[in-house]
Amino acid sequence: MTYTLATIAGQIDAELRGEPDCEISALATLETADAGQISFLANRRYLGQLRQTRAAAVILAAEHATECPVNALIMENPYLGYALTAQLLYPQPAFEAGIHASASVATDASVHSDALIAAHVSIGSGASIGADCYIGPGCIIGAGVKVGTGSRLLANVTLMSDVNVGARVIIHPGAVIGADGFGLAERSDGSWLKIPQVGSVIIGDDVEIGANTTIDRGALDDTVICRGVKIDNQVQIGHNVFIDEYTAVAGCTGIAGSVHIGKRCRIGGGCGISGHLEIVDDVMLTAMSGVNNSIKTAGVYSSPLSVTDNRTWRRNVARFHRLDETLRSLRDDIRALDEKK
Repeated sequence: MTYTLATIAGQIDAELRGEPDCEISALATLETADAGQISFLANRRYLGQLRQTRAAAVILAAEHATECPVNALIMENPYLGYALTAQLLYPQPAFEAGIHASASVATDASVHSDALIAAHVSIGSGASIGADCYIGPGCIIGAGVKVGTGSRLLANVTLMSDVNVGARVIIHPGAVIGADGFGLAERSDGSWLKIPQVGSVIIGDDVEIGANTTIDRGALDDTVICRGVKIDNQVQIGHNVFIDEYTAVAGCTGIAGSVHIGKRCRIGGGCGISGHLEIVDDVMLTAMSGVNNSIKTAGVYSSPLSVTDNRTWRRNVARFHRLDETLRSLRDDIRALDEKK
C-alpha cells in the first residue's frame, strides 16, 4: 500500500510539516529508514538517530520537530500515530469465504456465508460462526461455541464447549479457551477428587489473546474477559477470573482463580497473582511482581528482587533466615541497656 503524507496526516490526525505529495509505502526504524519509508520517535533516547535519519518522514511530538531533518507528522502521541500508520500501510490480508473440504462441521452448526473455515477445522454441534470470521487451520470449535462478527482465530486455536467470543476478537496460535479450571477437593487420604467445571468463558469485543495462552472455564459462574482487554503470549488465567475493560496483561503472567481485575490495569511480564483477590482500576504491576493481597488503591506496584550474583544472593538468603534471631538478640541488648540505666 502507498499513501501520500497528506493522506496519512489526515488519517492519523497529525500536523504535516513538509511535502504533502511525498509517497510512503513502508514503516522502518529511524536508523534503517530510507526513501519512501516513514518512522517515528516516541523515546528521547533515539534523538541521535532522529538527527541522522534518512526516512522520508517521521512521526513525532512538537517538542522534537525542530530537530527533525526530514518531513514531519506532528502529534501529541507519536506511538499512537505509529500504530495507526502501521494499520494503514499493513491492513489485514483479505480472504475468500468458504469451508475447506477437509473441515468437519456439525450438521446443526451455523457458519455465516462470509466466513472462512480453513483446513482441518472441527466445528461442534450447535456452534455459531459469525460474518467475516476467519477460522484458521487446525482450530477446534466445541459444541455450543459462539464466535462474533469479524473475529480471527489463527492456527490451532481451541475453544471448548459453550465459550462465547465477541466481535473483532483476535486469538493467536495455540491458545486454549475454556479448558477445565484447577478444581480439586482433597480426600482424607490425601488424594484428589476432580470438581466438574460447569461454567464457561465469555470474551468481550475487541479482545486480543496471545499464542499458547490458556483461559480456564469457570467452576460455577463464567470466567469473563471484558471488552478491549489485551493478553500476551503464554498467560495462564484461572477459573472465574474477571478482567475488566482495556486491561493489558504481558507474557508469562499467572492469574489464579476468582481474581477480579479492574479497568485499564497494566500487568507486566511474569507477574503472579494469588487467588480470590481484587485489584482496582488503573493499577500498574511492574514485571515479575507477586501479588498476595488485594490492591485497593490505584498506582504503580512492584515486588521483585533485583538479580545479583549467586554468592551474594546465598549470603542474603542466609541472613534473611536468621532475621528473627537477630531481631530477638537486638531487643535483648536494648532491654539490657535500659536496665543498666
